[in-house]
Amino acid sequence: MDQIMDGGMDSGHGTPAHSDGEDKKSLRKRLLAYRTHMPDRMERVAMLQQVLRVWLLARPDTSVGAYWPIRGEFDPLPALHRWKEDGELLEYPQRRKIGLPVVDSAHKTLRFHDWYPGCPMQEDAFGIPKPKDTDQIIPTLLFVPCVGYAAGGYRLGYGGGFYDRTLATLSPRPYTVGVGFASGFLPDFYPEPHDQPLDAILNEHGVVWPV
Repeated sequence: MDQIMDGGMDSGHGTPAHSDGEDKKSLRKRLLAYRTHMPDRMERVAMLQQVLRVWLLARPDTSVGAYWPIRGEFDPLPALHRWKEDGELLEYPQRRKIGLPVVDSAHKTLRFHDWYPGCPMQEDAFGIPKPKDTDQIIPTLLFVPCVGYAAGGYRLGYGGGFYDRTLATLSPRPYTVGVGFASGFLPDFYPEPHDQPLDAILNEHGVVWPV
């Protein structure tokens, strides 16, 4: 388990990630192409599932926000469903909840609604599945997908700004955790004023922020 604490800011094997002199649009496109075609993807997914499961053991949260994976993103839901089931096996059982994002079209922010395997789903305006007619939850822990990430807890997303706007308005703010692969590390990334830093970042090698 030392790997969980000693991930470091490793850019992985054969990673294309750098950002010096490259605009966000082209950087995003290149990182997405690499992530989609990672030659050792299954191995790295299995490693990150284990990292996530171990990392969750130390957390007291019972309400967690996550995401439905798209465009080659790591899928956190298997590990989170296991975490949810484990809560029922404790000496004092916990009712743990997982929420998936639902877009508030008026404010272009995200709400989180209860998700469980087999719950009714429907596609949102972007074609992403979301819970249908389930209760809204208020997560104290929020997992955020990363196209890329950098020291300081900064992330490169898809450019829509949904998470930045959401985090700027949530009160109390949840503990935020970026999730991505080592290939997404950006050694020369410079955040913009609106970028909201995350509290932690995980990749398949462990905790890479804070170091």
